[in-house]
Formats: sequence, structure tokens, C-alpha cells
Amino acid sequence: MNRTLRAGILGATGYTGQETVRLVRGHPRLELAFVTSEAEAGRPVGGNGLRYVRAADAPLAEVDVVFSCLPTGESGTWAVRAAAAGAVAIDLSADLRESGSGAVYGLPELWREEVRGARLVANPGCYPTGVLLGLAPLLSAGLVDRSRSVIVNAASGVTGAGRNARRDLLFGEVAEDYRAYGVGNRHRHVPEIAAGLARLAGPTEFVFTPHLLPIRRGILETIYIPAPSGVTAGMMAEACRSSYAGEAFVEVHDGLPSLKDVRGRNVVALGFADVEQVSQTLVLLVSAFDNLLKGAAGQAVQNANLMLGLNEQEGLPL
Repeated sequence: MNRTLRAGILGATGYTGQETVRLVRGHPRLELAFVTSEAEAGRPVGGNGLRYVRAADAPLAEVDVVFSCLPTGESGTWAVRAAAAGAVAIDLSADLRESGSGAVYGLPELWREEVRGARLVANPGCYPTGVLLGLAPLLSAGLVDRSRSVIVNAASGVTGAGRNARRDLLFGEVAEDYRAYGVGNRHRHVPEIAAGLARLAGPTEFVFTPHLLPIRRGILETIYIPAPSGVTAGMMAEACRSSYAGEAFVEVHDGLPSLKDVRGRNVVALGFADVEQVSQTLVLLVSAFDNLLKGAAGQAVQNANLMLGLNEQEGLPL
């Protein structure tokens, strides 16, 4: 009989931490053994007798898997500590995403065999997940004109900014508004996107502009892809269908997906459309996904399933 595996969550009260708690509690093979919060230490977590503890008191050596959902700047250190204590560890911050960190970059649809059996995984950022999964098959098939820049206009719900109190994220500031931020390729995910694209196909020029949506969750990325003459949206869609055949968590739509298609699901939905141009070929790609699931906690559980030798789809909403 397969035994239940024990899971711990560091930083369980942020949006990503809360979503990870929810997924672990609903997972058929995982049991929640500890959750940490510096502010909530000692308080109960639901009605099962579990209480929040401080990170320093977390029994890292007594669990099979640790999800580190602490802020960037401290999360990676704790993930490394958990792996050294004998658990498999997934860091959901940006701390370990750069090469040389000792962690495997955990985007299963592209680098599954590296994740499988790894002891330490860096969970990808939300924006990079949609960009890399959308562009990977197209770059591989030579469907992108490398002499021109890819343009990525991305929009995220406010949970993507974390749970810390900030004036610019108050309801009165966000409601009935829509704004760009981190413009000029200055967003913190730009280096991660650049590194992922370079790993797939060498240096790739792109412009990335994120926007803040007045909604709680969800990311929609509108990607303008320069294409060689004669390349169509249908050809790109077929390349993605072929590449992701059998992948449970990537969908290629006949039309363009919206956030309603992906909310509450651990999937990235892709759709393509031709853009009329007089002298150049341009194809529109829309990549939609739930930032708290496939963009964070859901992908972390997907990685944990692979690392622990479980069915990759266990405990994840399709």
C-alpha cells in the first residue's frame, strides 16, 4: 500500500502559501505536517489541530517535501536548508532560478526529466511560465523571425504582487483602473524570461511590459510574434499541439483563450491569430493561466509529484 507523504509549507499565509496549503490538503498522497508564519505562530490552521509555527521551529527533517513560499531574499535559503535536512524542496520565490544556484528549474513540460527525482527545484515565475510555454515549440520549429523582437504585453491580477500592504494595491487604487508597470524591460522577471529563451534557442530579442488588472487572480499575456514570410497562426498552433500532445496542463484552443477558461485550473491555455500586415508577417499568441496555480502553487505541486515519484496530475485541478 502506498504510504502518505508528509509535507511542510514555509510562509503559509501569503497568497501563494494559502493556495499551496489548499492543494496539499486536497492531495490524495500528501499530509500537511507543518505550516509556518511568523505573525500567526501559535494560532490554529483550520480545524484539524494543526497550528502555525515559526520557521525556526519547523521540523524540516521530519517531512518528505517542503514548499518554501517565503519572500524572495529568504525563501531560497530555507529551501536549501530543507533539502539538506533530507526533504525534497521546492522554492517558490525567485532566489534559486538563476543557473548556478544548485536547483533545477522546474518547468516540467520543457524540462521534465531534470525535475523528476531532483532534490531541490526552483519554481518558475508566473509571467515566464506563460511566455516560455507559448514560445518554446515555435522557436524549436523555426517559426519565429529572429531578426525582429517578440513583443509581450502581459496583465496580472493583484494577487501576483503578494499580500503585503501597499498603497498602490488598495481596492480604491486598483478598482476601475488598468496600468502598466516595470516598463522598459525593467520587470524582475525579464532576466528569467531571457535565460529561458536563450536555453531554448539562443539569445532572443523581446520587449516585456506587464500590466495590473483590477481582478484577484489570473494572467493573460498577449504576445506579438514576428514570423518568416508564409508562416501562419495555424502553423504555430499545430506546432504547439504536436509539442504538447499528451500534456495535461497545456491546452491549445481554436480561438483565443480568456481568463474564464483557466481560473481555478492548473493549465496554460494558448491561442493564435493572424495579424494583417502590409510588408511583414506577424502572429498573435494569447497565453492565459491562473497565476496562483500554474503560475505558482499548482506548478509547485506538479513539480513535487515528479520529485516524489507520484503521478504528475495528482491533487491538481484540470
